[in-house]
Amino acid sequence: MSARTQGRVFGKRREPHIIIVAQGDNIRHVTVRPWMVALGVSFLGMMAIGYLGATTYLVLRDNLIGASMARQARMQHDYEDRIAALRAQVDRVTSRQLLDQQVVEEKVEKLLEQQMALSSRHGKLDTLVDRAEENGLVPEAAPLPTVKPGDGSQRATLSGGIGAIDRLLGKDSAEAEATPDNLTLAYVPLRQTAADRADRLFSTVTRSLKDIERSQLDRLQQLTIGATVVADEIDSILRKTGVRVDVASSAIADQQAIGGPYLDPQSPTDFDNSLDELDAALTRLEAMRSTAKRLPFANPAPGKPITSRFGNRIDPFFGRLAMHAGIDFSATTGSDVKSTGAGVVITASRSGGYGNMVEIDHGDGITTRFGHLSRILVKVGDEVAAGDLIGLAGSTGRSTGPHIHYEVRRHGDAVDPMHFLNAGMKLTSLVD
Repeated sequence: MSARTQGRVFGKRREPHIIIVAQGDNIRHVTVRPWMVALGVSFLGMMAIGYLGATTYLVLRDNLIGASMARQARMQHDYEDRIAALRAQVDRVTSRQLLDQQVVEEKVEKLLEQQMALSSRHGKLDTLVDRAEENGLVPEAAPLPTVKPGDGSQRATLSGGIGAIDRLLGKDSAEAEATPDNLTLAYVPLRQTAADRADRLFSTVTRSLKDIERSQLDRLQQLTIGATVVADEIDSILRKTGVRVDVASSAIADQQAIGGPYLDPQSPTDFDNSLDELDAALTRLEAMRSTAKRLPFANPAPGKPITSRFGNRIDPFFGRLAMHAGIDFSATTGSDVKSTGAGVVITASRSGGYGNMVEIDHGDGITTRFGHLSRILVKVGDEVAAGDLIGLAGSTGRSTGPHIHYEVRRHGDAVDPMHFLNAGMKLTSLVD
């Protein structure tokens, strides 16, 4: 061990450094402690580090500021791009919703048009069905539209937005209003589902309306066939009696006063054609029945026996062959004599061998005569219907006893009344 080391260890201590400052007569001394040295060194180190940091900042400031601005610009651009993408997506969704709404509105308009057409057809059909029922043709009931045209609850409008479509498609309005705005993008799958539901709804309603239309067409066809069959039967019976019914003339005669500006005709549909066919068939049937009810097909003395028929017979006064222009019915004096058809009285007076006679014009050149009456109960110009009382049976004129002399004449020529009586029995079930 050296002497220096031994001196430190065994009692020699090192004297601290003393700084003596003399200023004039004043002398000061400062003892320099180790911690003071450490503090000074630390201070100097901190100053050196600060200086170096400040110098580095001043040198690199522009680069740091540029990098920070570039980073902020990139962040802003990214944000703006994201906002633009979201807006574009929202626009696409909104456009798709508006397109779906437009499609649904078009379909609803078509449904409403079909419903309005069915309703207007129903009005026309009601008139024809009433006529058919009046003529004894009872059709099966056909379904009718249950939704009234113009029902606001069934119409989707632009002012209603998506909510109108949701209500149309059956979605609960409270549920629709409760959907948050921030779930707009997630609504796309629901709109697709709603469009599918709209397609199914439209298809279902369209099929239902077509079924109704088909049912109405079937009913029209059945009524037309029924009216045609009955009219053909009546026409066949009338033709056998020599009566031909001109349906066109009858329709013109019964037509009421009409008018209006001329417009181009609309293209007829199957339903319109069916309506026209049924209308023509009913018009023909009504003309046939009107003619059958007007002409003398009834019996002037129901239940009374025939004592002399139409044709040649032995004259009761001269005893030789003579023409009998009518039919004689046995009757007691004062028995009712009734008109056999509708018409106008053209003779109501005493007429030669007929005695008291009533002659009725039934139209179409057909007249009837009732002779040998004990009393006449009508006068010339009176309108009578089938079954009306026109006189009382008797034996006036060229007669051997009380009876009813009945004639049917066509254009002045006598025809056998039995043809009309037989036809009347066949027409009973067709005309009543």
